[in-house]
Amino acid sequence: MQTDWASENLQVIRTLMERAAIYRRAMAPIMVVVGVTGIAAGFGGTCLNSRGFVLLNSQTARGFVLFWLAVALVCLLEAFFMIRRQALKDSDPVWSPPTRRAAQSVSPAFLAALMLGLFFLDPRTDFFFVFMLIPAWMTLYGLAMHSAGFFMLRGFKLFGWGFVLGAVFFVGFLVYRNDPSLLRSSIAANLAMGGFFGGGHLAYGFYLYFTEKRGNVA
Repeated sequence: MQTDWASENLQVIRTLMERAAIYRRAMAPIMVVVGVTGIAAGFGGTCLNSRGFVLLNSQTARGFVLFWLAVALVCLLEAFFMIRRQALKDSDPVWSPPTRRAAQSVSPAFLAALMLGLFFLDPRTDFFFVFMLIPAWMTLYGLAMHSAGFFMLRGFKLFGWGFVLGAVFFVGFLVYRNDPSLLRSSIAANLAMGGFFGGGHLAYGFYLYFTEKRGNVA
């Protein structure tokens, strides 16, 4: 039994090494698309304040959480369909062993982020607490990306560390400013989400694109 388990893991590692360049090319456009979506959502979230949307009114904690959970779902669907298209193009199975392991590694942190957001759906929740949720989401996402880095690109670990450290500096900035009006600004909250999540993905996508080893095609 242990021999079969070791053989399967060895095969997964061999597959990852052989297809490192392919994964690098596939991840670059995904990161760019997700980054653009996040930045657009950051600016779009500020527009919902004056449009009279009740459910997704990002001036409320519930509306803010629902809006960004919807954005996260859109980003996941974008990534899935782009990965699926790349897999079909290369005649590879979509739900391959490396993909399964990467999905399993990010699942605990993603589930924790979802459950944490659900606590904010109470309409009585003060918007002040949203600024506690943002660094929590950033930390959980960074841990998820760091875990996925063991089965994907080596730079994914650094990408995850970026979110964790960004969350720490964000909390430090809020403590340093000590501005109650800032902590109740839905515009600042949406721009922070768009900047950290959208900007972070976009920057990493450009990094992957410009550092791609084009000659190392599997």
